[in-house]
Amino acid sequence: MPFTDIQFFLRRQEDAIQNINNQISSGNRLNRLRDDPLAAARAVRYESYLSRLNRFENNVLYAMDHYNQIDIHLQRAMDVMHRIREIAVNGANGIYTQEDTRHMAMEVNELLKELVTLSNAVGPDGKQLFAGDKAFTEPFRIVEGTVDGAGELLVVNVEYRGSGAARFTEINNGDYAQLDIGGGEAFWAERMQIFSGVDATNWRALEDGAFFINGYEIPVRTGDTLPAVVARINESGAPVRASVDLDTRGLVITGTNPHMIRMEDRQGSRTLEELGVIEFNNDPSAPNWNPGARVAGGSLFDMVIRLRDALFRGDQDFIGSQGIGGMDLAMGNLATRLTDIGSRHERAMMSWRRINDEIPNVTTMLARESGVDLVQAATELSKLDLAHKATLQAAARIPHNTLLDFLR
Repeated sequence: MPFTDIQFFLRRQEDAIQNINNQISSGNRLNRLRDDPLAAARAVRYESYLSRLNRFENNVLYAMDHYNQIDIHLQRAMDVMHRIREIAVNGANGIYTQEDTRHMAMEVNELLKELVTLSNAVGPDGKQLFAGDKAFTEPFRIVEGTVDGAGELLVVNVEYRGSGAARFTEINNGDYAQLDIGGGEAFWAERMQIFSGVDATNWRALEDGAFFINGYEIPVRTGDTLPAVVARINESGAPVRASVDLDTRGLVITGTNPHMIRMEDRQGSRTLEELGVIEFNNDPSAPNWNPGARVAGGSLFDMVIRLRDALFRGDQDFIGSQGIGGMDLAMGNLATRLTDIGSRHERAMMSWRRINDEIPNVTTMLARESGVDLVQAATELSKLDLAHKATLQAAARIPHNTLLDFLR
């Protein structure tokens, strides 16, 4: 029994010494939950919050890099547009012959190709900058054809194949920053208008459904009329305004800013089809307007193509009015988008500074709960080591009883 007692207390001392050594070597005093259950619970929460802050910091840094890439390409597009406008101003001057304006038109055509190259830019991560959430789809496609006054194939149309939706990244708990500006926003010039050719005076929704405008879902209830649909669109937050055409009694959709309006019915619903705005299309990336609908409002590329064709014709009146006016509209929208990107970058920078203020603070709180005070730990280790050596010396001097002692 004395031997068992000695072994028990010696092992307790050895365990205490080992625990102190582990704390000193790891720098963590909470190697076991029973060391301090309350501090361990707080430390787990701090570690979880610190890992989220590190993730948010990485997201913010990615967002700032992404905004810088978009800004660079939009700035280059603005430079190209400035040059095209200079050509338009020169072309509107009556001192040039039609041959001269033809040479100007050829330069504008080459600058148009450069604009398409910029709009199809790919970031360092291999993703398209202006394709929305279709990050691996080339957003703009050139269609070539013949133009009066030109002796070769030229760009006659630039189709947008990207998505209207944008990617988001989380920069705080439940707080997301929008990463993208779609090509249908950045490279547009005029506010779009869609006029349905269907008289919807007697139209009624036969069942519940919904449709989407630029990613915003607009619900439709059984029995809804056209005025009810118009009201729901205007209340949805989508960047459009809806109304009823007083002459045709059809639906009219007008963009509140220059961008490509994208609309589609939710699967199983046919509201927009019945109202004569869109038609069913197996290719969701292609324009899906109803052939009977009138669509107005062109892109930046449309403005440049019109100007180039006017230069080929030598139409100085068009160049000096609608040609230069189209350039101004496109450049005004580019300037707006550049401002938008600058604002997002500034917010991301502020978030990065806030996160970098929080990380050291949370790290200090975590260290206070789980960190080791080396001075105190070293003192405790010396005390335990001294006690352990004294115990061993005392145990060695204890006389051991033998069987003969019990037989006396």
